[in-house]
Amino acid sequence: MNTKMTYSLTLFVALSIVTGCSSKSESTPTLSPATSPTTQATATSTASSPSPSATTAASATPKTTPKATAGAVASPIASPAPSKNGDIQVVAKPESVTVLVNKMNSLPSSYEPTDLVYPDIPFIFAEKIEKRKMRSTAAKAIEKLVAGAEKDGIHLAGVSAYRSYATQKSVFQRYVLKDGEEKAKTYSAVPGTSEHETGLAIDVTGSDGKCAAEDCFGGTKEANWLEKHAAEYGFIIRYPKGKSAITGYQYEPWHIRYVGVDVSKDIEAKKVTMEEYYNAVPVSK
Repeated sequence: MNTKMTYSLTLFVALSIVTGCSSKSESTPTLSPATSPTTQATATSTASSPSPSATTAASATPKTTPKATAGAVASPIASPAPSKNGDIQVVAKPESVTVLVNKMNSLPSSYEPTDLVYPDIPFIFAEKIEKRKMRSTAAKAIEKLVAGAEKDGIHLAGVSAYRSYATQKSVFQRYVLKDGEEKAKTYSAVPGTSEHETGLAIDVTGSDGKCAAEDCFGGTKEANWLEKHAAEYGFIIRYPKGKSAITGYQYEPWHIRYVGVDVSKDIEAKKVTMEEYYNAVPVSK
């Protein structure tokens, strides 16, 4: 009998030890945080997120990620006045005399020429204000142009030259209120994309001030003289007739742009716009 009790007790202890070891082995996966699916998903999202502010948006709506990537490719330099399609680029050398500024190529919003001066020519107003200024090289050229016109019996006067980004913004908003944005864009520039901001462009008219920056200036003796002689002084008619699909603006015989004599004569000889001259993508709107 003692032998049977001893055998039973030994068997009971052995079974208890085996059962205890089996329970610890099965509980291990549940207690290990390294195998938790939730923890792994969170770590992956955080590591792939480009910035803390983008983490939540990327996790909740993965479809938004391509938009950010597309914007960065289309506009490597942040544009002060981006178009709806994100296709406006900021020019690399805004100080260049031959810089191409249009609806697809913008100046930096902080750009301001460092060599602005008052050209010694008549204007249709007396005040020495911002829109009377031009960059020094262009100012000297416009003085020669006006003097050359005088010799031919043509009396010219300035209407508007340099405009700051802030001024152009105010001008554009005023036209939008008057005619609506779509129409305003056919004759006025979104801030940052106006040639007037370069300090190299000027609107001119007859000294009597009639038809200043108006369609009626076209066909006048002053307009005809400019078309024939502007290139001799380094200027071009920036928005010529029949080229609105390329320049993005209606015909403006009063708007002349300084590019230097060599380039102006070449453009005039080829009868092309700046966009065509530099093989730039035509502006259609």
